[in-house]
Amino acid sequence: MQKLALILIFILSVVVGRAQLNEPDQTVKVGLVLSGGGAKGMAHIGALKVIEEAGITIDYIGGTSMGAIVGALYASGYSAHELDSIFKQTDFNDLIQDNLPRGAKTFYEKEDSERYALTLPFNKFKISFPSAISGGQRIYNELVRLLYHVKDINDFNNLPIPFFCIATNIENGSEVVLNKGYLPEAVMASGTFPSLFEPAEIEGQLLIDGGVLNNYPIREVKQLGADIIIGVDVQHGLRDRESLHSATDILLQINNFRTLENMNSKVKETDIYIRPDMDDFSVIDFDLVESIIEHGRTAALEHLDALKALSAKQKHLFEKTRYIAPNDSIIIDRLILEGNINYSRTYVKGKLRINVPDKTTFKDLQQGVNNLAATGNFTAIRYELVSNGSGEDLILKLRENPNKNYLRLAAHYDDLYKTAALINLTKKNLLMKDDVVSIDFALGDNLRYNFQYYLDKGSYWSFGINSRLNDFDDDIDLDVIGSNFNVSKVASLNEVNLDVSDFTNQLYLQTVFREEFAFIVGIEHKLLKYSTRTFVNDSIAGPVVPSNERIYFENSNYYSTYGKLILDTYNDKYFPSKGLYFNGDFHLYLLSSDYNNNFKEFSIAKAKMGAAFPIIGKLSVNLATEGGFKLGNSDVKAMDFVLGGYGNDLINNFVPFVGYDFLSLPGNSYVKAYGRLDLQFVKKHHLMFTANIANVEDDIFRTGEWFTLPDFSGYAMSYGWESFIGPIQVMYSWSPELNEGNIFFSLGYWF
Repeated sequence: MQKLALILIFILSVVVGRAQLNEPDQTVKVGLVLSGGGAKGMAHIGALKVIEEAGITIDYIGGTSMGAIVGALYASGYSAHELDSIFKQTDFNDLIQDNLPRGAKTFYEKEDSERYALTLPFNKFKISFPSAISGGQRIYNELVRLLYHVKDINDFNNLPIPFFCIATNIENGSEVVLNKGYLPEAVMASGTFPSLFEPAEIEGQLLIDGGVLNNYPIREVKQLGADIIIGVDVQHGLRDRESLHSATDILLQINNFRTLENMNSKVKETDIYIRPDMDDFSVIDFDLVESIIEHGRTAALEHLDALKALSAKQKHLFEKTRYIAPNDSIIIDRLILEGNINYSRTYVKGKLRINVPDKTTFKDLQQGVNNLAATGNFTAIRYELVSNGSGEDLILKLRENPNKNYLRLAAHYDDLYKTAALINLTKKNLLMKDDVVSIDFALGDNLRYNFQYYLDKGSYWSFGINSRLNDFDDDIDLDVIGSNFNVSKVASLNEVNLDVSDFTNQLYLQTVFREEFAFIVGIEHKLLKYSTRTFVNDSIAGPVVPSNERIYFENSNYYSTYGKLILDTYNDKYFPSKGLYFNGDFHLYLLSSDYNNNFKEFSIAKAKMGAAFPIIGKLSVNLATEGGFKLGNSDVKAMDFVLGGYGNDLINNFVPFVGYDFLSLPGNSYVKAYGRLDLQFVKKHHLMFTANIANVEDDIFRTGEWFTLPDFSGYAMSYGWESFIGPIQVMYSWSPELNEGNIFFSLGYWF
């Protein structure tokens, strides 16, 4: 019996031992290392899809740059398939360039950004260059939204998967491991590529891309306790001269001198080393997301057997099924500002458009932050959403732009103002917080200037001063001059060269509703001069003969009060493909120096409304209607409407009308309808067909003429190019009422 018992114990121990050998290892921990590589880092997603399919549970993640972004999202709970969907739906080129939507800018800022081709910091009479191309604001906005569900986790070891990322201290050149703090801010710092993005500041440290020092943080992952390392490496080796095409390529080449030295030893330390073939991709190929992700998947499939073998050793089962739906409703009950020295709390709140306490959405929050970024007053805007029990604190950390002075340049040619070069000087915080002063000098065939002082209070009442001088001349049909200024017909004289000089000064108050609506009230002084050298006479109504002396048809000061209501949601000023537009203007002229002795109090009312929308693909249509009329019995003709020509910034009541030359169709009232088909056949290149019809003469609203069939019509074919100096347009226009067509040409932003 004793021998039998010993035999049974021996057999049982062998069976149990063999069973234990077949059990998964209870202690094996798997670490994942994700390298940086810009757009090539999207291959990490393809590799993660295979890792998930193999059933592997990741215990630790360390990443750098794009590896940090993918790693943080995965560590927060997203599955590889969710990341695949997120990245394929994201326009990274748009995010990286920080192309803030036009709707994020106030009307002052829209004019500011749609007039100049080049803006340079200008301090102590020295021109400098911006420290970075982008502030990375839109990328940060997306990270805050996507990582909202882990916003209150400050220790990254407490994420669903413990995580860290690598950054570089730009001041002392040291490596910084970011494993605590606000996750979106840490990830953004790790991916702050020098010269592309503004350096990030975290706890007093000025940080840039971690790939400068450590683009493959394997040893740091091992220190967390990883036994097995899976590494996904999307770095490229050193390139030959034929592959160094851009400044970005050269910067990456220099950076790789150091990081590639350590890769041989790091590869040997990696248990499963996945290296997708990235030779055909660059760090900026974000538009090739599907192909890059597939290359990551293909490379990981080569290690599928090893991945399955590793999965078999893990005791804990793979769990990655939770779907994360980004929250779109938040309650902000406290706003905490940091770093606003030269800009008041009122200014910041006015731009954010967020009522505290109140429920808001991520879309509205991002819109408010974009409003702040669009001012150019901050090099970086970082913010945290932190739970406080009843709601959330919005902690807004502002880094003000140290540049307060700017030199801005532009060039323009059109058939009315002719050639002009624009020089602008801008100064911010001149007299007080929140203000900006700007002066334009247009040098060329026609001298002009534009002075603006604006005290911006966001959604509250803002204050502005504007002073401008416009001067141009054009050959005008004598019948137009005669009907407006009682000039007799001259035999063999069909046209008069008319000089127009407009000196206008305004004081106004403006309030803005959600950036798209603006309401303006103000007072205005205008010195208006119409003159010619074509002919002179003792009495304008008497005999006339050609001469080189100047004769004035108008030379009066006018004093008025006015109000304007503007809505502008167009996505582009020159080539809108979607959005709405409305501009209503009412001027009450109260006083005049009365050069022609014919002034009586009168008013001018006008309005324009339009809509742009896509039809199919890159074909869009822009439809608009407008009209205006004079109220009162004044015989003043200088403020009448005159239709003809084309353009964006025609002054006073000069109205574009294709098919006719500038200043061709006069009257104290008019109605006009307009339509334009726009085909963007190549990015930034447009082919357009334009049609417009109008009735214009005196008192058409009183006589009912405005509702009859149109008297005038015009059509145009044109080509437009969104160039780096502004839009370039060539147009051929014609009218069935005329015997010949007109060719118009415009180069650069209108000013």
